[in-house]
Amino acid sequence: MTSKVAPAELKSWIESGEEVAVLDVRSAAEFAAEHIDGAYNVPVDLVADHAQDIAAALGGKVALICRSGARATRAQDILSSAGTENTYVVDGTVDDFEKAGGAVVRGASTWAMDRQVRMVAGSLVLASVVGGQLVSPKLRAVAAGVGGGLAYSALSNTCAMANVLSKMPWNQGAKDPSKDAVLEQLTAQ
Repeated sequence: MTSKVAPAELKSWIESGEEVAVLDVRSAAEFAAEHIDGAYNVPVDLVADHAQDIAAALGGKVALICRSGARATRAQDILSSAGTENTYVVDGTVDDFEKAGGAVVRGASTWAMDRQVRMVAGSLVLASVVGGQLVSPKLRAVAAGVGGGLAYSALSNTCAMANVLSKMPWNQGAKDPSKDAVLEQLTAQ
């Protein structure tokens, strides 16, 4: 079961000096664009690959945040399976935390990964439908492929298109942290 924390409650935990680690499980590029002041960037794939080590470095409450809650929920499941207790998914975004009066760090802006996926998927579907009408009906198969990929993405809670897009040059400004860098930060808290 997913335990959630409202942005305003997370802000009160931080301000009261309570031991809470805020793990931002988005990509490094998304984190660089904006994040909660004092948060650690621990992409969900890093959590999946090194759950035991990360779980061992955590103490107190752990608040997990991403753009939509899907990656944070996945990270919570992984950390819970690794024995971490007191994990909470932030019921909102970094913007919601800021609206609640919390401190946010802003950097270079890039589109969030889910927005990039929607743009590429929508463009592929639109181009294949128009191309299917004007060039060859066979081009409509591209729309079917994209639709199937999106359905599989929802069922598996993974996204091949996001994995490909994360390797594009505009998403390379910030590098995902290494396991050692994350563990060093978490143990120093």
